Amino acid sequence: MPDSLYIPKSTRIGNPMQPGLFDSLDSLLLTRCDTGRVSGQHNHEFASSSVSAARRRDVIDALRRGAVPDNGLDLLATGLGRFEAALDAELDAVASGASTFKAVRGEYGSGKTFFSRWLGDRAKRRKFALAEIQISETETPLHKLETVYRRLTERLTTTSFPPSALRPVIDSWFYALEEDSLAAGASEEELPAAVEQLLAQRLTEVSLRAPSFASALRSYRVALTAGDAPAASAVLAWLGGQPHVAAASRRAAGVRGNLDHFGALGFLQGLLTVLRDAGHAGLFVVLDEVETLQRMRSDARDKALNALRQLIDEVHSGRFPGLYLLITGTQAFYEGPQGVQRLAPLAQRLATDFTTDPRFDNPRAVQVRLRGFTLESLVDLGSTIRDLYEVGATSPERIRSLADDAYIADLARAVSGKLGGKVGVAPRLFLKKLVSDVLDRIDQFDDFDPRRDYRLTVAKDDLSDIERNLAAGHGESADDIELDLNG
Repeated sequence: MPDSLYIPKSTRIGNPMQPGLFDSLDSLLLTRCDTGRVSGQHNHEFASSSVSAARRRDVIDALRRGAVPDNGLDLLATGLGRFEAALDAELDAVASGASTFKAVRGEYGSGKTFFSRWLGDRAKRRKFALAEIQISETETPLHKLETVYRRLTERLTTTSFPPSALRPVIDSWFYALEEDSLAAGASEEELPAAVEQLLAQRLTEVSLRAPSFASALRSYRVALTAGDAPAASAVLAWLGGQPHVAAASRRAAGVRGNLDHFGALGFLQGLLTVLRDAGHAGLFVVLDEVETLQRMRSDARDKALNALRQLIDEVHSGRFPGLYLLITGTQAFYEGPQGVQRLAPLAQRLATDFTTDPRFDNPRAVQVRLRGFTLESLVDLGSTIRDLYEVGATSPERIRSLADDAYIADLARAVSGKLGGKVGVAPRLFLKKLVSDVLDRIDQFDDFDPRRDYRLTVAKDDLSDIERNLAAGHGESADDIELDLNG
């Protein structure tokens, strides 16, 4: 039988609870970290009434399902305002041809994944292409950069195309070359030769490091022109780092073997060139859950840490103009003996002073920290969703009066209490219950009063694995939990 809890009327929030220690890839936390909210005051950075009906519906529908919204992350992230100026300046610099590396630290439940998606959303609005990669010893080992590059191309997305957007990007690049050639005075008869000449010019630097990338692009264009779709698809797969391209297809394209660790860096450089010429401002790449390196065998872990050091050095050297590379990890990863500190050169590159008051953290530093989640943050987030829901509700007055701030505080406290008091893992379940069990019913049933008619129930099927452990009172540490790396 599911547990049952009646939520009594309350008039105050009480003291904030400590941040939770757990995070989960299948329940991305929609956190209001660092809000500094004062009870009874909302620091909303948007007017609910100005949000389009479509965006509002997308956000509410996703929360009703217990999922993270695909769009509208800015509506849920007012607490990240202290990072905006510095991060926007970095994105603008990358769009102008610079490259940036950023590390985000925070415990499980602090909202690292949401932070990276929020920043990615800001990058996408600047016409960046995006790729989010989950680091895993078996699926995506960091020390095998050819695999990281393959995952990047598989998950490449743009404002116009979902993953994988590699083919549309390359097609649009060739179209741009044709348009530039015609604008330079080439006739239709001269166009193939003019495009070939322009292609060679654009890939001159890349060809010095990865000549096979340029060769494969030429072969792809030849196959398309000849109407040979299978050959074009095979070449495209090889360009994307896929390991099982038929030898005959590779020979026809004039390329050999499979992509290796060092070749992947050259291919990344080529991809950045193609993206820029195709009209994209740059490429925003997230390496999420890097702390899983701590659980690898020592030899694989050391290789992965050195690969990360190599990536940082390459970004800072200017080899990858137009790349914004972001990693996320826990404090233990950055400071513990099995993480960054295991490789002194890497620790030196990521060293950041966190001994001062968190209010004075430098958002321009190579490493930034998320302060964690509190009950007040959860209540503020719930109030934001209530306000957003109210605008499109059938009975907005009932929404406002029956789901007031005091009730939302009670619900937040009750949900986090059912999860062992771990506020950090409460947002997903809290928002799902708020929307589907409370707001929807207030809006549809004139005689529904949540204080009188609703009892919070938390059934086994409501919970993710981590939430279920907490609800059962298990005392795992963050490092004891096996993350779902395929989610």
